[in-house]
Amino acid sequence: MTQASRRRASDASADLAEPCEEITGAYVVLKVWDWRRLVVPLSYFLEKPFQNWTLQGTDLIGSVFLWVDYTVPVADVRSKLEDIVRTTRLWSGDVVNLQVVETNEQAVQLRALVSARTSEQAWDLRCEVREKLIAFLQQTYPTALPKQRAELVELERPAGRPRTAA
Repeated sequence: MTQASRRRASDASADLAEPCEEITGAYVVLKVWDWRRLVVPLSYFLEKPFQNWTLQGTDLIGSVFLWVDYTVPVADVRSKLEDIVRTTRLWSGDVVNLQVVETNEQAVQLRALVSARTSEQAWDLRCEVREKLIAFLQQTYPTALPKQRAELVELERPAGRPRTAA
């Protein structure tokens, strides 16, 4: 069985990230996010491997990444994430998780995982979660948003040299 024959109309793939709308013997029609159509020669799928996101089912897990300050109360953000997904029709009800996945000298990175029934719903859910978590942090924990820190150090001046205004 060729890779192209394993792709069905309505499938979504990671490589082209667009739902498949039509398959012919010569080309595949993909529906682009802004409703345009992308016509891709069938040879593209015969010559290049691709990930089929929806071969077994249409459910997907989406991720949202946020950089926040070390002072963020992770448990509170996790609780807010759970509240957000419980109140949206986009969530499939299967996966909701928040973890600290990265740190650097200035901030920590949070990753929220949420599940949806289709790739389109996963995109919309990711956007909704991102917007609502940012609003939550702005309203509830504004000091937990990323910031630049600097330490001002007064240098010693040579004796007899007056301080000048900058």
